[in-house]
Amino acid sequence: MIEQYVWDLQEADETQVAVVGGKGAHLGGLSRIEGVRVPGGFCVTTDAFRRIMAEAPSVGDRLDQLSRLAPDDREAIRALSARIRRTIEGIAPPDDLAAAITRALARFGRQAAYAVRSSATAEDLPTASFAGQQDSYLNVVGPEAVLRHISRCWASLFTERAVTYRRRNGIDDRTVRMAVVVQRMVLPHASGVLFTADPVTGNRKTATVEAGLGLGEALVSGLVNPDVHQVRQGEIVARSVAVERRAVRALPDGGTRESVSGRRREQPALTDAQVLRLVELGRRIEAHFGSPQDIEWCLADEDFQIVQSRPITTLFPVPERDDQENHVYVSVGHGQMMTDPMKSLGLSVWQLTAMAPMHTAGGRLFVDVTRRLASPASRAGLLDTMGRGDPLMRDALETVLDHDGFVPSLPDAGPGGPPAGGAPAPVETDPAVVTELIERSRASVAALERDIRTKSGPELFDFLLDAFEEHKRALGDPLSLQAIMAGMEATWWLNDKLSEWLGEKNAADTLTLSAPGNITSEMGLALLDVADVIRPWPEVVAFLRDVEDEGFLDELAKLAGGAEARDAIEAYLDRYGMRCAGEIDLTRPRWRERPSTLLPVILDNVRIFEPGAAERRFEQGRQQARKKEQDVLSRLRALPDGDRKADETARMIDRVRTFIGYREYPKYGIVSRYFVYKQALLEEAERLVRADVLSEKEDIFHLTFQELHDVARSQRVDDRLIRRRKEAFRSYHALTPPRVLTSDGEAVTGAYRRDDAPVGALVGLPVSAGTVEGRARVVLDMAEADLEAGDILVTTFTDPSWSPLFVGITGLVTEVGGQMTHGAVIAREYGLPAVVGVERATRLIRDGQRIRVHGTEGYVEILP
Repeated sequence: MIEQYVWDLQEADETQVAVVGGKGAHLGGLSRIEGVRVPGGFCVTTDAFRRIMAEAPSVGDRLDQLSRLAPDDREAIRALSARIRRTIEGIAPPDDLAAAITRALARFGRQAAYAVRSSATAEDLPTASFAGQQDSYLNVVGPEAVLRHISRCWASLFTERAVTYRRRNGIDDRTVRMAVVVQRMVLPHASGVLFTADPVTGNRKTATVEAGLGLGEALVSGLVNPDVHQVRQGEIVARSVAVERRAVRALPDGGTRESVSGRRREQPALTDAQVLRLVELGRRIEAHFGSPQDIEWCLADEDFQIVQSRPITTLFPVPERDDQENHVYVSVGHGQMMTDPMKSLGLSVWQLTAMAPMHTAGGRLFVDVTRRLASPASRAGLLDTMGRGDPLMRDALETVLDHDGFVPSLPDAGPGGPPAGGAPAPVETDPAVVTELIERSRASVAALERDIRTKSGPELFDFLLDAFEEHKRALGDPLSLQAIMAGMEATWWLNDKLSEWLGEKNAADTLTLSAPGNITSEMGLALLDVADVIRPWPEVVAFLRDVEDEGFLDELAKLAGGAEARDAIEAYLDRYGMRCAGEIDLTRPRWRERPSTLLPVILDNVRIFEPGAAERRFEQGRQQARKKEQDVLSRLRALPDGDRKADETARMIDRVRTFIGYREYPKYGIVSRYFVYKQALLEEAERLVRADVLSEKEDIFHLTFQELHDVARSQRVDDRLIRRRKEAFRSYHALTPPRVLTSDGEAVTGAYRRDDAPVGALVGLPVSAGTVEGRARVVLDMAEADLEAGDILVTTFTDPSWSPLFVGITGLVTEVGGQMTHGAVIAREYGLPAVVGVERATRLIRDGQRIRVHGTEGYVEILP
C-alpha cells in the first residue's frame, strides 16, 4: 500500500486530526465555510512523521526515559528533549517523500513564499489548545528551505514547553504525532487575533479584536501593543488604539524583519467597518465549530484571510439551558468547600439528592438564583445570606445586578419570593433536640444499610430512587433546619451585639470553643486517640511509615502491638471511614477504601503530641469558652441596662453552645448515606464487568445515574461516551470555577472593597479570631501533608476530611470559604486564627515562608 504523505488542505476536515493534526484539520474545516478565505496550501501528514521516526529507533528509547522523569525535573526534560530534537532534525526526508512535497510546492509556486506550520495531533483540541507549544516559520522561500523547516516542525513536537504542557494535560508523548501545514504567505496590511468571547471575563456575547500593522508575529512576540476593539451585538463598545511604530514585514528573499516607522501611528490598523465585518466572520466560524474561537487573521487587499482558528480552552463552560433568557448561577462548590471537578456519577447523584435544582458546567455544580435576584424582597434575603457567609459571593452578585437590565425585575409577590410560611419557627434551647435529630439520622442510615443488601440490577436503581427521596426528606426535616439556624443566628447575634456593646470582634469564636456534639471536630480529636494507641509500639510506627498498599491492616496483627493498632484504626474507620477529601463527590475514594490516606496524619500525631492530647485539648477549649463567658457577662453588667444585656447574652451563649455543634451533623449523615449508595453501585458494576458489559468497574463513575440505570437494564454501554467523559474530566482540572457565572459566560469572582489592611497584605474573610505567626505549609493534597508543630496550613479549601490536620497546626489560610463553612467552624472549634477566601493564596504564599495570620481583622502578611 502506498501511504499518502501530502494532502491538499481542502481535502481535510475536523474529523481527520489523526492524519493532518489539529491545525490542519481546523484549516480544512475553515476552508469549507462559506465566505471564509484560507490561504492555499497543503499538509504533510502524520504518516510522513511516523516514517521519519522509524528512521531513528533511538528516539523511542529516549521517549521511554522521558516518561520516567518527574514533571518538575525541568533540567532533565530540557536536556533529553533537546537530544530528541537534534536527532529528528538530522534525518533527511527520504527521496519519495521529498519529491511528493516538491510536487505540491510546484502547484502553488516553487519559489513562492510559504508559512511552514506545526500541526500536532494533540493541538487545537476543545480541551487543550497547545497554542505556541510547537514551532512555525514565516516567509520560507524555495523547496530546500521548506524541507528544512518541515524537519524543524517535526522536531518541535519535543520542545521543552510542549513536553511539559502535555504532562500537565495528561497526554503521553508517544501517542502524539506531528503533521506540517505549508501555506502560501499572505503579505498583509494588518493582522491580529479575534476572540469570539471575551478572554478575560468569559462573556460569550462580547468579541475582542486585537490588530496591528504587518505580520501577526509582532503581536505574538510582544513587540507591539495591539489596537483593541470590543464588539457586542454589532456595536463597538470599547476601543484603545496603540501608539506604536513597529511592525514585522516579510523580506523578498525569505525571512522577516522588524520595521520601525519614523512617526507615531494615530489611525487604527482597522476601520470600524472592518472590525464589525471581521467579528461577523468570526461568529460564522464559531457557529461552524460549535464553541468560542481564538482566530488568527490577516487583511490583504481589503479582504480578510483566516490563518488559524482554535477553541478558547480557558473559558469556563456555561450550564445548558432550554431558553434564551438571562440567568445567574451561584457555585455550589464554594459553599461546600470542594471546588475540584466531580465525575458524572457524583454530579448526578448530588443533583438527585439536593434540595434545590442544580445545573452542571465544567464538572461543577451551580444553582440558578435569577428569580430570587429578580424580586426585591427575596433579593435582599439572598444577598444578606450570601454576604454573611462569603462577602465575595455577595459582591459578585451585586456586580451582576449593576449590569443594566441583565436581571429582570419582578414584583415581590412573583416567583422567587420567600417560601410559603416564611422562616421556620424558633426551636427551644434544649440539648434533647440535638440528641433526637442525631438518633433519627442514625436510624435512617441503618435502615438504608439493611434494606439495600438484597437489591441488584434494575431493582437496585428503583430502590435508590426511593432512597434519594428519603435522603431529601431527612435533609429538609423542619426540626433539623430549626436547629441549624438556631446555632447560626445565635452566632450572628453574639458577634453583632457584643461588637455594639463591648467593641468585641467575633466574640463567638471563643465562646463556641469545644462546643458539644461537633462530629467533625470530634473526628480530629479521635485520631489523636488512635495515635496514643500506636505511639508505644516502635515496630508498628516503623511499619506504618513504609506502607505502600491498602492491605496493611491485615499485616499489622503480626507485629508487637499491631493488633491494638489495627483495632484502633478499624474503630476509627467504622465511625469515620465514609469520609474523604472532596466527599460530596460520591466517586471519590473513601478512607475505608483507602485507609493509607490517614497514615501521614496519624504519624504526625504520634510525633508531635504527648499522650492524652485529645482530652486536654477539648478541656482547654471548654475552659477558655467558660472564662470568656464570665468576662463578657461581667463587663456587660457594668453597662447601663447591663443586667438585661447580660441575661440576653447568657441565653444566647447557652443557645449557641447547644446547637452550633449540630451544624456539622447533617453533612455527616449525607456522606454516610453516600457511602452506602456507592458500595451498592460498585457491586452492580462488578456484575457488569463479569458480564463483559464494562471494562472496569470504575467506568461507572463516568456515567450519570440514569445512564447507569439504562446500562443495568440493557446490558449495553457506550464505550465512546465513557472515553469522552474521561477526557473531559481531565480537562476540567485546568478550569477555575467562578463564584458567580452568567448565562452569557461572564465569570464574576467578586472583590472585598476594603482599605483597612496594610499595604501588600493578602485580604480575606476573618472567620476565627486571633493572630498567629509561623511557617506556611502550602498543601494541596491532605495525603501529602508534612506538618510540624506551629505550622500554618495554606490550601485551596478544607472540607470536613481535613479536620484531622487541624489539631497539629496553629493557623489556617484558604482560597475558598465563608463564615459558616466547615473549615471556619472547625477552626473556631479548635481556636485557630483563620482567614479564608484569600484569592490565589496557594500561589502568592510560598511553602516555607513565614506569615502572620490576622484572624480577627481578616488579612495575611508575608514576612521578610
